[in-house]
Amino acid sequence: MSSIRRKDREITDIHQILEIVGRTKYLHLGLYDGEFPYVVALHYGAEFQDGVLTFYLHGAKKGHKLDLIRQNPHVCIELECDAELIPAGDIPCEYGSSYASVIGRGTAQLLDDPNEKIHGLKVLMEHQTGRDFGITPQMASSVAVIRITVPEFTAKARPLPAG
Repeated sequence: MSSIRRKDREITDIHQILEIVGRTKYLHLGLYDGEFPYVVALHYGAEFQDGVLTFYLHGAKKGHKLDLIRQNPHVCIELECDAELIPAGDIPCEYGSSYASVIGRGTAQLLDDPNEKIHGLKVLMEHQTGRDFGITPQMASSVAVIRITVPEFTAKARPLPAG
């Protein structure tokens, strides 16, 4: 990944990065779509192991997103939270925004194995609801499950000013 321009906002502590991943509920998935990128917001679940973020997404078994992944599995993910306007009164150029974000590059894979799909759906539901659901093979077979492996990622944040 390219380096972050604003080094003063870069987050390198993996615990802080995982905290952002844990608090965010939507992932913006960037896919190749010919001449233009295609970006879609999706619910997700995430795991971190051996320096790699793994995201699980689900959706319909047919559609444009799945077609694009089959054509080119290289993707970009983006997550953000804590976004708020930082006002600056009558000086438009001094307005800003607070935020915390993670961006990464990785590879998407459509899962076929029922056990992998069940695992991915359990991770997703735990992240979204905080609950451990029993996912049956029948439930897993009714949806597409996408696993995105993200070995390259960066994070940064700009907190609200004090006061």
